[in-house]
Order: sequence, then C-alpha cells, then structure tokens
Amino acid sequence: MIPYGRQDITDDDIRAVEAVLRSDFLTQGPAVPGFEQAVAAHCGVAHAVATNSATSALHIACMALGLGPGDRLWTTPITFVASANCGLYCGAQVDFVDIDPLTYNLSVEHLVAKLESAEMSGTLPKVLVPVHMCGQPCDMEAIHALGQRYGFRIIEDASHAIGASFRGEPVGNCRYSDITVFSFHPVKIVTTGEGGVAVTNDASLAADMALLRSHGITRDAALMSQPPDGPWYYQQIALGFNYRITDIQAALGTSQMARLAGYVERREALVRQYDSRLAQFPLRRPQRADNRSSAWHLYVVRVAASDRLAVFNAMLNAGIGVNVHYTPVHLQPYYRRLGFAPGQFPHAEAHGAEAITLPLHPRLSAADLDAVVDALAEAVKAG
Repeated sequence: MIPYGRQDITDDDIRAVEAVLRSDFLTQGPAVPGFEQAVAAHCGVAHAVATNSATSALHIACMALGLGPGDRLWTTPITFVASANCGLYCGAQVDFVDIDPLTYNLSVEHLVAKLESAEMSGTLPKVLVPVHMCGQPCDMEAIHALGQRYGFRIIEDASHAIGASFRGEPVGNCRYSDITVFSFHPVKIVTTGEGGVAVTNDASLAADMALLRSHGITRDAALMSQPPDGPWYYQQIALGFNYRITDIQAALGTSQMARLAGYVERREALVRQYDSRLAQFPLRRPQRADNRSSAWHLYVVRVAASDRLAVFNAMLNAGIGVNVHYTPVHLQPYYRRLGFAPGQFPHAEAHGAEAITLPLHPRLSAADLDAVVDALAEAVKAG
C-alpha cells in the first residue's frame, strides 16, 4: 500500500533522539527551547511555545486571547475538528464560514457577508481561525483588515503549512494574526511524533500560553501572590493543563527542521508532476492562489460526488492509500446535535462529497507516483 502521507526519519534524526535518551533530561530539558528557537527563527517571529499537539496549542491560544462563555469563534468547515473544538473547550459558541471552492480555504467573500450580518445582529466573533488548507495560505492580508474593522482576534491554523509563504514572507511571522499554530504529526511536513507549536510576536500571549501548557504553575516570584518559602517553591496561579512536549520529541523536531526547505521543495516537485499528468483527467485539481506558496501537505482532487465511492474503493484495491480531507465539521454528529445541518455551507459540503486525497510525501518515488496516476486513470474511467 502506498500511503497518502508518511514521515521521513533519517540517521541524523535517530542520533538526535539517542543523544536525548543518553542525557539527563527526557522532558523539560534544553531540547524543548532549542526546538522552539528553530521554529521561531524559521518564521521570523519573536516567541514560540511548543506543546504536545496542535490541538493543545489551539486550545491555549484561545485561552490566551480570553475566549470564553458568551463569545464566538468562527472557522472553516473544511478542516480537522480541532480547529472548531478549541472554541468549545473554552465554552464559546462555534460557527463556520463557507470555503472558496478553488483554493479550499475560508472564503473572504463569504466572511465579509457573514460579518456584515453579524454586526447587525450583535453576534460578531471574538476569534477567527482561518485554516491554511493543504498548506496553501489563506488571504491573510484581507482577513487581517477585516479583523481590524470588526474587532476579532486571529489564530492562523497552519497545521498544514509550515514552510509555506504569503507575499514572500513565511507563514508564522504573525504579521496578519495574533497567534499561528503548527502541527508536527507524523504525516505533516516536519514531525515530532506528536506535537504542536504556537508562535506569536506578543510577549504577554506567549507567557500566558507557556503558563497554561504546564498546569498554570509558575516558579517566577514576580508572578506569585506571596513570597516563596524557598528555592523549591512554586505556585499554581491559573487553571492550566499538562500540554507539554518532551525533549525526545523536540530533538526529533529540531533535526527535522533542518530539512524543512528540502521537504517543501520535494513536495512542490511532486505536485508539479501531478498537475501535469492529471490535467486531462475528469476531476478538479487544487488551484494555486496569487502571492503565496503552499507547503503542500496534501494534494486533494475532486471527482463527481456520484463517482467518489467507486473511485476511492478502486484506488484502495489498487494499493493506493487514498484518504478524504475532510468531511465538513458541521456535518459531524456532534455538531449536528449543536444545531448545524446540511445546506448551511454548500461549497464546503460539495467539497466534502467530492474530495479524494492522493499520496504526497517526500519518500514518494517516481514509480509510486506512476502507480497512483495509473490507478486513478483506471478508477475515474470506471467511475
């Protein structure tokens, strides 16, 4: 089976992890800040806070922005459920903005219309979570301008997009957002096994997120409500969580970050081959927006909804590990129980009915790509 995504682990990665295993620290040692510095340096951002997952990073990012009961978080329906769940974790209401059917990203046009309506009804969001779907950045300049006008804060969910750029600058520099979150799951561009990072240029937000990822506990006497009894003393000053990443994971991530540019370059080369070879197929290929480059975490094509199941099964039977990204979040059973229903976000629903994710990762060989294309040719012909 050719998987849709796969990690690339080298001898350098293994040596980096082994060095931690032979050290005095397996967790909360020097490797974590080293990894944070590597991510911050790549992004050109002031602060990075590493966590045990991007889901955790989204949660503490929302908390740091003060999201809570009575507030609203908006995101896209075409994403992993964590982009929306982070709002529910904080007791906020969650709503969605339909997508651009060409880029699969949150539609600025639909966002404008929804904001105008929400302003009239007094239901504006406190936080917007645009998702850089498949690794292609949203139109962050336009979204930021709307945030300034309507007063919402912005968390970029860049779980797919480390190594991408917008207007020639790296995603994660937070020029157009308060916080950006990355994922380091094994199928992502760079992996720590499991892990996430939240980056920001705001020192106060960074400090809040660092506190929240570690039980709300501090050893900083300046933050304590009473003087410490001794050097052993700590205080819990907030209700936080154990969202910490380990030195083992951080060492792997730092080693992988050294190859980020090469990974993105390889993915881009594979995408160019897909684009060329699928040009005449009866399907819709992902479109590239102007003034941005994708990290190409995923390559998602769209086939007729009536053919999708047959094409999907034919690909699996041919040994091609296709997937679907994503079933729209608002159609998940949990969200239907919250009142969402089919017909609310038609572009997202059309995407969810047609999408098939093809294999794309640095270890995909020329023979693998040939096999994917040949199997797809037979599948769409049969479909």
